[in-house]
Amino acid sequence: MGTVAALWRHPIKAHGRESVGHISLVEGQTFPWDRRWAVAHEAAKTEGGEWASCRNFSRAAGAPALMAITAKVDEDSGKITLNHPDLWELTIDPATQGDKLIDWVRPIMPKDRAASAKLLPAGEVGMTDSNFPSIAIHATASHRAVEELLGQSLSTERWRGNIWLDGFEAFSEFDWIGKTLRIGTAEIEVRERITRCLATTSNPDTGVRDADTLGALKGAYGHQDFGVYGVVTKTGDISVGDTAELL
Repeated sequence: MGTVAALWRHPIKAHGRESVGHISLVEGQTFPWDRRWAVAHEAAKTEGGEWASCRNFSRAAGAPALMAITAKVDEDSGKITLNHPDLWELTIDPATQGDKLIDWVRPIMPKDRAASAKLLPAGEVGMTDSNFPSIAIHATASHRAVEELLGQSLSTERWRGNIWLDGFEAFSEFDWIGKTLRIGTAEIEVRERITRCLATTSNPDTGVRDADTLGALKGAYGHQDFGVYGVVTKTGDISVGDTAELL
C-alpha cells in the first residue's frame, strides 16, 4: 500500500514537463496531455499522426539542454507555454506554430546532430517510448536508492515519470509486472520495465549532464532499468495523496 507523491505530464516529448495535482485516466489511453506532440529531426522517417520510434525525434539523450525546459498547458486554448533558463518564455499553439518552437530551441541544440525540423502530432497514441499507450510509474524509494549510490541529491524530474508513488520498497515495482495497481479510482496493469537512456544523466534545472545514473544502475544491479510502464485497464481519477495498492 502506498500513496501518490506526484503527477507529471510532458505535453511535447522531451520539451518540457508540468506538475499536476489531479488527472482523469481513460482505459487504453495515455496520461492526459502527455507526449501529445514530438519534435521530429531532419532525418526522421515519420510525418506524425501515429506512434513512431524515439529515434525519429529530438531528445535529451542527444541534446541534454532540453531537460531544463518546463511547460504549462492551457487546456482550454490548447496553447503551451515553455521556459528554459537560457531562453525567453515562449507560448505557442502547437497545432499551428511549431516553427516558433523550432526557432526557440535552436540556440541550445548541439550542432553535430540532426537538427530539429518539425513539430508533429501524436495522433491517437501519445509519443511515448513504448509502442503502446503507456504510463510511466516510479517509486520514490527507488529514486532515493540511486541517490545513495551516487552520493548526491537528484531531482525526480530527470526520470520523466508520470506517476510517483511513496510507501513501496526500492525497485519493488519490478515485481509488479503482469499485476494491476489500483491508484485512486483508476486501475493500471503493469506491463514492462523501463530501460533508461542518457537523458537521465542531465540535470533538469540546468540541462547539464552531472550524474552517471546509468553507470550507477549498471554497477549496482547489472541493468539500466528504472520504473515501469503500465496500461490503464479501468477508467478513473487520480489525485496527489490518493492511495495506491497492488491488487
